[in-house]
Amino acid sequence: MDPDSVKSTFSNLAMGNVMAAAARNLQKEMIVQEKTQASSSVIDDIDLDELMDDPELEKLHAERIAALQKEAEKRQKMKNQGHGEYRDITEGDFLGEVTGSELVICHFYHREFYRCKIMDKHLKALAPKYLGTKFLRLDAENAPFFISKLGIKTLPCVILFKKGIAGDRLVGFQDLGAKDDFPTKRLENLLIKKGIIKEKEKDEDEDDYSESKRTSVRSSLNLGSDSD
Repeated sequence: MDPDSVKSTFSNLAMGNVMAAAARNLQKEMIVQEKTQASSSVIDDIDLDELMDDPELEKLHAERIAALQKEAEKRQKMKNQGHGEYRDITEGDFLGEVTGSELVICHFYHREFYRCKIMDKHLKALAPKYLGTKFLRLDAENAPFFISKLGIKTLPCVILFKKGIAGDRLVGFQDLGAKDDFPTKRLENLLIKKGIIKEKEKDEDEDDYSESKRTSVRSSLNLGSDSD
């Protein structure tokens, strides 16, 4: 057999295989595109008014509105009790303030002490973030009775109250690296560890509501579950 003829035959076969593969790939792409267009067409044909009239969706929406209203009322109650800001109090206010909320942080300070001003800066930054905890400060010079009763010897002194009972305390910066330039995050993590502020977590109610809503919508559209 002529060698040149053999080479020509193999070359033609190889080219044929390439063309066949390209044809198969094109066919697959066309099938995927048709399925995508069909799915979009189904969604476009759904009457959104009918979807929004779905009793299950309406129930979920009403439950979420009620939960949001309850949370708003709770936040307002906290604000009315002095939460959400870092406030000055007097010795006469002290007992009522620390027993009036479940979680209270009170900074005993001296207005001329540099480290007290540093502590003020960090607590002021944290107060709006943790509405569930009351943040206070009391001038030690004007509160001799409680300074003596609580055995405060060093300033700044931050005492943590739970249900009106004095518990842990931060004396100076010894628990914060003993340096003046510690970040607010370090104080925040320490207070979370001590349980006086609650670590912010993803809103589980919001997650549950969103997942239920997605499931109901998918059911209304006859799309099956996310795992299908």
